[in-house]
Amino acid sequence: MRRPAIALLAGLAALLFGPSTQAQSGGKLLLTGGVSSIDGVAGGGLTPWAVTGSYATTGEIGATAFATRVRTGSYGLSVCGAALSAWDRVELSAARQDLDTGNSLAPLGLAGLHLKQHIFGAKVRIAGDAVLDSDTLMPQIAVGLEHKKVRAGALGPILFGPLGAKDSGTDVYISATKLLLAPGLLVNLTLRTTQANQNGLLGFGGAQGGSARLEPELSLAKLLRRDLAVGFEFRAKPDNLNRSVLGTGALKEDDWKDLFVAWAPSKHVSLTGAWVDLGRIAPAAQPRRQTGSYLSLQFAL
Repeated sequence: MRRPAIALLAGLAALLFGPSTQAQSGGKLLLTGGVSSIDGVAGGGLTPWAVTGSYATTGEIGATAFATRVRTGSYGLSVCGAALSAWDRVELSAARQDLDTGNSLAPLGLAGLHLKQHIFGAKVRIAGDAVLDSDTLMPQIAVGLEHKKVRAGALGPILFGPLGAKDSGTDVYISATKLLLAPGLLVNLTLRTTQANQNGLLGFGGAQGGSARLEPELSLAKLLRRDLAVGFEFRAKPDNLNRSVLGTGALKEDDWKDLFVAWAPSKHVSLTGAWVDLGRIAPAAQPRRQTGSYLSLQFAL
């Protein structure tokens, strides 16, 4: 994470909540604040939850920083970022993604290309409390947005020219998270409106129609013990570039899914590992499904 982005988040916190408020590790249970997603917001690895990051509770400010590495057969994704949460109600986040395409775009003469994206997020809890309402049917509900801007390098003239994509876009989502303490289960449903192609790394929208679409995302986690959880995630994706000047199916976009394990030895650190399936990315160049490993380290205050 670049220092200016961290300084910006710290400045926003001081402006919004005052210099006298101190960051603390609050009274939340282990893992109930989620981990850092690849977009920087609190939740699972692939999708946001209605929780706010860190263990800060009412009257407190918390912070998280993370680094994530995803490696599939043809691609490598590195992500780093940070987030601030306040009063267990508001979360501000920033993340930087770097996708190493390896030789997957060699047919276009773009071997070794890196696609980079900056993401700034904001989330507000509007109803419910995941822990306090765990014995009722009421979930915790939050709304959020993620503003994304991609730097596509030498691929830009193709993406933003004939393919008709844009270099920036804003996702808006609503998440509902239900925690069942007795069986140790957490269920999250997120509905996202988005124009993002491959989460924004291939731009937003397309010449053949790329209006915002409503896509579902699902997380299911089981707490095996107080510091260890396993689970599953699913994230539906739009398919804006499937029909393009490169030919139908050349840039078909598949849904994402993962199986994960998260370990939190303390409230200050957590480690998440996963098997991920990102489907086919640019099938014309790499027709096989992109499956592989996901590893993320998070620090919290």
